[in-house]
Amino acid sequence: MSRVYNFSAGPAVLPEEVLLEAQKEMLDYHGCGMSVNEMSHRSKTFDSIIQTAEQDLRDLYNIPDNYKVLFLQGGASQQFAAIPMNLMKNKKAGYVITGQWAKKACQEAAIYGEAVQLASSADKTFSYLPDCSDLPITDDMDYVYICKNNTIYGTHFNTLPNTKGKDLVADVSSCFLSEPEDISKYGIIYGGVQKNVGPAGLVISIIREDLIRDDVLPYTPTMLKFKTQADNGSLYNTPNCWSIYICGLVFKWLKAQGGLAEMQKRNEEKAKVLYDYLDQSKMFKGTVRVEDRSLMNVPFVTDSEELNAKFIKEATAEGLVSLKGHRTVGGMRASIYNAMPKAGVEKLVQFMDQFEKANS
Repeated sequence: MSRVYNFSAGPAVLPEEVLLEAQKEMLDYHGCGMSVNEMSHRSKTFDSIIQTAEQDLRDLYNIPDNYKVLFLQGGASQQFAAIPMNLMKNKKAGYVITGQWAKKACQEAAIYGEAVQLASSADKTFSYLPDCSDLPITDDMDYVYICKNNTIYGTHFNTLPNTKGKDLVADVSSCFLSEPEDISKYGIIYGGVQKNVGPAGLVISIIREDLIRDDVLPYTPTMLKFKTQADNGSLYNTPNCWSIYICGLVFKWLKAQGGLAEMQKRNEEKAKVLYDYLDQSKMFKGTVRVEDRSLMNVPFVTDSEELNAKFIKEATAEGLVSLKGHRTVGGMRASIYNAMPKAGVEKLVQFMDQFEKANS
């Protein structure tokens, strides 16, 4: 067996050490005689798994005591509805539209109240972030919503918007645990784990306690009430036990690597290798304004669809897989999450250089 370098945007590469640990424990978790996939979520064994995972996540993000950690199902897309259902007391919220996921979140919120587009970068195919220093936020808005890192378009908020005192809600699916965060700046910070933390099927939401309340929209399903999930310790019904277990292993792996400051340093080093090459290349061009570039998702193109297709095909043959860009951008996209080693990015750049010389 030979492992490829997997540049998929999600589900995405996981640390090899974590996969080996899961393989070792697959049939018999810590001497209990069964797999995590087989045990009751009400058992003492699984209780230890979920409690340890939460504590390790709290340690990594230095989560304040007045925030709850919820392990939820439905992925980030289900939170597009759950957030307005739980937070729209005035039935009005502001959305910064910087890509497909923020756009979809805004469209979903519009079902339940007034979803105001505060700013957008759609005019240039979301290749930059709009100025968010003086957004037209009104007093009756319940919250301001952003997607912090845009998986498809490769942008990242390096400076958070000025929310003028309103709660900031952020989808961090594709930059989850890639950098330190001051959690106190957010009302809710959440992410689907399948991009940078674990297997698909789980979303982790970190919610300030005062936003977990009874006065939600009257038609909010029981399962989508934050209070239901918080009161039951994420165990109102059977959670995604396997994904929680794998995330717990990833949290321990991150701590062993030196924590989030160390991961940010590594991610900056990896991204620099690729961006430095793109900035000097005559064939490949990055699609994002330099100051808004993501460390996690790097879209790039040539000036020919035929050349793009040839590059993707030949890169795949070299063990550099899942490089095809999203259909709205075209070209290529390299997702270089925490678990992608620097050697993988270096091999990609080496191949890009060879391809450029051979096709110029």
